[in-house]
Amino acid sequence: MDSDRRIERVLLVAIESLSSPASPPGLLAATHHAVFPGGARIRPRLCLAVAAAYGDPAPEVTDAVAAAVELIHCASLVHDDLPCFDDAPLRRGQPSVHRAFGEPLAVLTGDQLIVLAFEALARGAFHAVASGVMDARKAVRFFEVLAAGVGMPQGIIAGQAWESEGKVPLATYRRAKTGALFEAAAVLGALSAGQDGGAWGALGQRIGEAYQVADDVLDLIGQPEDMGKPAGRDGALGRPNTAMELGLSGTTRLLQRLIQDALESVPTCPRADDVRSWAMELGDRLMSACRSRVAGVAAASSA
Repeated sequence: MDSDRRIERVLLVAIESLSSPASPPGLLAATHHAVFPGGARIRPRLCLAVAAAYGDPAPEVTDAVAAAVELIHCASLVHDDLPCFDDAPLRRGQPSVHRAFGEPLAVLTGDQLIVLAFEALARGAFHAVASGVMDARKAVRFFEVLAAGVGMPQGIIAGQAWESEGKVPLATYRRAKTGALFEAAAVLGALSAGQDGGAWGALGQRIGEAYQVADDVLDLIGQPEDMGKPAGRDGALGRPNTAMELGLSGTTRLLQRLIQDALESVPTCPRADDVRSWAMELGDRLMSACRSRVAGVAAASSA
């Protein structure tokens, strides 16, 4: 089974586990809406790629941690889109959860996805111990890693909170807002294969920062129909944005450097070249999308 089908399957199983006559139907529908259809699913794909670098010895464990990471990401998008934050009408080409189901259900949907993520992680930890991938003491690391990627001081909740502060260094913002969960995905992928995982944090962080930098460019000059969400929100809301601070040329150079740093940070492992190839393919896509939009802006300016 290819990684995309594998990810969609485990996410569907997680969401279907909520289906019950006792479940509020509106919340159940909103939760499904928040997860499907998916975006690029880069975070769980990173998790699977790192596990595969060691032969993916416990696929049930890898599936569980990959699902947990993506469910946290989906929760963050639901909350990010709320009127009190970005008030975004679209997400992934469809109405955002609060537009489709109302603000109260959107808040609860984000909360439910966070709970569901840790339930998935608990199943992963159980399978890890049962399959002999790790002992119970080491299985606690799953929860420590994901919690660090989500909460303060450097997780995605902190990244969201920085938007309410008067000033924040851009690198600090990028690392918390986006890099932290990518870092967790890479480390969890290694843990699911019975490895220590710590050496993989740099790869996840660099990929996450690169992803945020590319997103900043697209927010500045992208088209909503290509992005599946509104453009220009950072400028309208006064959010930190690398492209607005460094300019398009400076931001492109930063993106190139982050991608190169990511490639160089892949630890020694049995299939390190496969991970580098995956990261290079992702980096090429990010660079191509940014260069295409920059070229389009330049052509429009000279017309």
